[in-house]
Amino acid sequence: MGKTLVEKIWDAHVVKREEGFPDILYIDTHLIHEVTSPQAFDGLRKRGLPVLRPSQTVATADHNVPTLNQHLPIKEELSRYQVDMLTRNTAEFGVELYGLGHPYQGIVHVIGPELGITQPGKTMVCGDSHTSTHGAFGAIAFGIGTSQVEQVFATQCLLQQKPKTMKIEVNGALAAGVGAKDIILYIISKISAAGGTGYFVEYAGSAIRALSMEGRMTICNMSIEMGARGGLIAPDQTTFDYMEGREFAPKGEDWDKALAYWKTLYSDEDAAFDAVLEYDAADIQPMITYGTNPGMGIGITEHIPTTTSQPESERPSYQKAIDYMGFEDGESVLGKNVDYVFIGSCTNSRIEDLREVAAFVQGRQKAENVEVWIVPGSKQVEAQAKEEGIDKIFEQAGFALREPGCSACLGMNEDKIPAGKYCVSTSNRNFEGRQGPNARTMLASPLTAAAAAVTGKIVDIRQLI
Repeated sequence: MGKTLVEKIWDAHVVKREEGFPDILYIDTHLIHEVTSPQAFDGLRKRGLPVLRPSQTVATADHNVPTLNQHLPIKEELSRYQVDMLTRNTAEFGVELYGLGHPYQGIVHVIGPELGITQPGKTMVCGDSHTSTHGAFGAIAFGIGTSQVEQVFATQCLLQQKPKTMKIEVNGALAAGVGAKDIILYIISKISAAGGTGYFVEYAGSAIRALSMEGRMTICNMSIEMGARGGLIAPDQTTFDYMEGREFAPKGEDWDKALAYWKTLYSDEDAAFDAVLEYDAADIQPMITYGTNPGMGIGITEHIPTTTSQPESERPSYQKAIDYMGFEDGESVLGKNVDYVFIGSCTNSRIEDLREVAAFVQGRQKAENVEVWIVPGSKQVEAQAKEEGIDKIFEQAGFALREPGCSACLGMNEDKIPAGKYCVSTSNRNFEGRQGPNARTMLASPLTAAAAAVTGKIVDIRQLI
């Protein structure tokens, strides 16, 4: 019997396997940032251990950094301490750091792909749940905890149970105004925030193949939001074209050798998955969330489900989520006023996302009742946006392009949504307090967020394009 793509990559990286025990899995690339690495570095220090292979570790500052005036000292004491600690730790242990002011600085899951560090067939980990982003290139990529960060520092390996495999096929053509973010929010709304638990998901089908690499990254980024261990897409010509010529991608003969290997990375026709799901792209409309987990999503023209439509055991938590959001059973979100729009995060902060938003807002103006934060995913995205004049388009529309960082995706830096305010966000999580204490988050695509920015309310983007 043939192998799935996950099995091919996983088996090629098993250092040791014994019945009844987790595999010892070799890790090709370890990405780190300022939040989950300090304790791991301290653990090495206490044990007198070095980072075993520092050349396979890449660090950047992203979670705690401000997105305005990055040339000035960080105002928040804890954020400043964590970023300073990363600088000291990487210097002491010989790890490459793309810190504030570096031309490669940015969100860890944005800089890996754009620099060519992320490559097909790799195993990649980071102390961050959205490491699954890198699976868009046909890599096994997943988030790990701080103790595991220390394990990889010390051994370049991890103890891991081999995951089950799921294939999710999306076939057909997407309607105008519907994109990758809508695909993944639709899937999660169908299978729930726990529907992928225990699986590594391979996305396939004509609608997935038609996506750009940025779109594929958006899909894989949110695999964790359905409970999956990770998600990936088999590499193809779209992948290879994106990678060629990037800073750390193979060159010359090395490129030819790598390409020959990458072309073997697909699931065999007779490979067996533990679960298979299929969806029709024509059924997907612009999506938006109404609750406090990413599975609580609806098509933009649909109504919020009633509490009584939920399984009896889930009704109390469902009602709690609806109350937190200030919504009512059966309500439509169309026309709902919003206070903030956040376009950014490791889900939707790449140059393609900014181009799409700029094309829509050109000639339009920001609504008076909305504050808009547009945060590029990296210094390279920021520079490209300025080179293309995207920053000027935003400025004319009434909002500014900020500096790179995780920003309002999470309440861990200066960019927090005030209590009780509604934010249409292109990020990946809408948990209670995720964007700030008592903030109310509605997840959507960049286009739907841009529409809210210029109208001041939730609207169907299809009516405006």
